[in-house]
Amino acid sequence: MKRRVVVTGLGAVTPIGNTVDVFWDEIKKETVGIGPITQFDVSDYKVKIAAQVKGFDARERLDFKSAKRMELFTQYAAAAAKEAFEDAGIDMEKEDPYRAGVIVGSGVGSLKCVEDNYETILKKGPNRVHPLMVPLMISNMAAGNISIRLGLRGKCTNVATACASGSHCIGDAFRAIQYGDADIMVAGGAESAISPTGLAGFTALTALSTSEDPTCASRPFDKDRDGFVLGEGAGIIVLEELEHAKARGAKIYAELAGYGATADAWHITSPAEDGEGAAMAMKLAMREAGVRAEQIDYINAHGTSTHHNDLFETRAIRSALGSAADQVVVNSTKSMIGHLLGAAGGVEFIVCVKSIQDGYIHQTMGTKNVDPECDLNYAVGSPVKKDVNYVSLTISRLQPSGRLYSLWLLSVFIS
Repeated sequence: MKRRVVVTGLGAVTPIGNTVDVFWDEIKKETVGIGPITQFDVSDYKVKIAAQVKGFDARERLDFKSAKRMELFTQYAAAAAKEAFEDAGIDMEKEDPYRAGVIVGSGVGSLKCVEDNYETILKKGPNRVHPLMVPLMISNMAAGNISIRLGLRGKCTNVATACASGSHCIGDAFRAIQYGDADIMVAGGAESAISPTGLAGFTALTALSTSEDPTCASRPFDKDRDGFVLGEGAGIIVLEELEHAKARGAKIYAELAGYGATADAWHITSPAEDGEGAAMAMKLAMREAGVRAEQIDYINAHGTSTHHNDLFETRAIRSALGSAADQVVVNSTKSMIGHLLGAAGGVEFIVCVKSIQDGYIHQTMGTKNVDPECDLNYAVGSPVKKDVNYVSLTISRLQPSGRLYSLWLLSVFIS
């Protein structure tokens, strides 16, 4: 029998706030965290803007010695995980450490570490690279460092599936608790790919917006959308088996009721035009949760602001929900914080939880003229205040065999 899984802790580092409380306050203030790139010289680049994390000092969130041995994406992950674990109020001295684990992913790990060490090879020779280059750059270092810092000795893995990394990590953590492998899981994603090679690579893919107006560069579902805005940060949550959480008197934010993951086996970068891969992930999540389409109140869409994603995601929602799609509110958090790649799923999961908690669905910023082919309610012009009982979140990622999709279904916790 599957065990019930609830959310008991939240932690975030984002372009508009480096804790969950600040992040959510800025969401409600309709703050857009996009601006000129300051981390390196972009004079020769077509793309000049990104959604950078601001004011993050690892020494304030982590001990100095540990922070020095972490790349930025790992620092973001470790800081967010610490916040989430403290929010959950878990005392590991009272827990079996082998029943607590971590699954935290990153799409690319540290590109900057590779860049810096390659420059060292060119200038000083191969014998002068950093002795910790490999353990600093690889994407599983986020999960490994969280495990060490929090004393979690159970399952410790990461998923590297580009934009879906964080959501797949949460899905895998959900399954680990459901089927009895763990009682507590720390899960989510982290990314820091705003670097020369990251920016150049996504620009060459023609995936990024070339607008220099931060207020409308990311405009999901708009007829004039021209690509996504690169972002960075981390979103980490704590999941627990329901009875375990109740036994220790935990604060329960929401219940994770269903999860679906599919591939459309279509194209290396483009979703299938009919949206059926994503639609099936939604249907699987609803089926597991025992929820009907008309019960879905809100969808936090992938909403990247690329032509293909937004159009085909709209078709997927219509396919999955049928006529009920006309009643659901859809938005895109990427309109405010850009595309956090492997961290997107974790941060947007937190938005879903807070939307349930506050009955507040933020508007899709930047979008002015909705594409006629994108024919849903995208919360354009103003936020929506309503009771939110069931929320779904869709994330997709590209891979050689086609798009992978993951979707969770969150619900108000009912004991």
